[in-house]
Amino acid sequence: MEKTVLCNGTVFFFCVFYGILDNEVILMRRREFLAAMGAVCLAPALLTGCGEKASAPEFVLTYAENQPDGYPTTQGAEYFADLVRQRTGGRVAVQVVSGGEFGSEQEIWEQLAIGGIDFARLSLSVLADDLPKLNILQLPFLYQDAAQMWRVLDGAVGEEFLQVVSERNMVGLSWYDAGARSFYAPKPIRNLEDLSGKKIRVQDSQIVSDMIRLLGAQPVTLAYSDVYSAFETGTIDAAENNWPSYYRMEHYRVARYYTVDEHSRVPEIQLAGGRTWAKLPEADREIIRKCARDSARYERELWTQEETAARQQALDAGCREIKLSDEELERFRQLVQPLYTQYGGQYLDLVEKIEAE
Repeated sequence: MEKTVLCNGTVFFFCVFYGILDNEVILMRRREFLAAMGAVCLAPALLTGCGEKASAPEFVLTYAENQPDGYPTTQGAEYFADLVRQRTGGRVAVQVVSGGEFGSEQEIWEQLAIGGIDFARLSLSVLADDLPKLNILQLPFLYQDAAQMWRVLDGAVGEEFLQVVSERNMVGLSWYDAGARSFYAPKPIRNLEDLSGKKIRVQDSQIVSDMIRLLGAQPVTLAYSDVYSAFETGTIDAAENNWPSYYRMEHYRVARYYTVDEHSRVPEIQLAGGRTWAKLPEADREIIRKCARDSARYERELWTQEETAARQQALDAGCREIKLSDEELERFRQLVQPLYTQYGGQYLDLVEKIEAE
């Protein structure tokens, strides 16, 4: 049977076109992959006499991940690739390229659409501009806790949201964890009054900026890498992120008070490009779907471990954790309610389903 390599040459072309990787890196990776596959093929040949043709993959697919090696989402991607290889008997090979080597998440989203990349894990904020229904999953204080979020996303509502990306010729495969974001600052934030008038660093997201304004503070859009120095210079008074990011970037050194309000708990989505999906046999599609969901469960476990470890390490390093009372959290929730109408007005039935879980 003719062997098919999806996207390898296409990715090479687009990587050069966009200037994401230089030719030497791409060529090195292709040589390394071919060398590895040659080694895999040699063992069966020696044992069975089948030769290279018996174990060469029919499909070679690419997976873009912008986080570095060792990060939970990257480990989840690698686990997904291993599962696909095992369950297809080596017929489908998935190459994970991490560290943002295919560009920003926005660039990855665009390359998925044209078939330059086959799989990816992306933040919902990247997709929501094109698919506004996904803004529902970015609403602040949408869930009571992580358990409720996973009940929703692993059920019928979550499946409905996975189907949304089909409007852009994509296939939603599974939901990955990205933790909960909370506020932190050099001075304690124990109530709404402590936020009033403060300059708070936010990611480049309109819905987050609008939330900050409703809470009485001033949003400051700033690169993640600039947050530490912005605290030092007084450019910002506070920021918001999850425990692992807070600890990894050593923000606890310049903002020792971490207020656990968990205002944002937004999952990330694992995707396949529609062009790639159309070329795969139905049996392989089903295998890949199951591998994706198994990899998501694995990633969530890793994230929980990472979050727990980061919190403890930050506390050991001098961070002070502040937990808001239920009454104070309700004040926060009430102030951001206008966002539910602004961003999810036509989908409020879905909000009701989520809240009922």
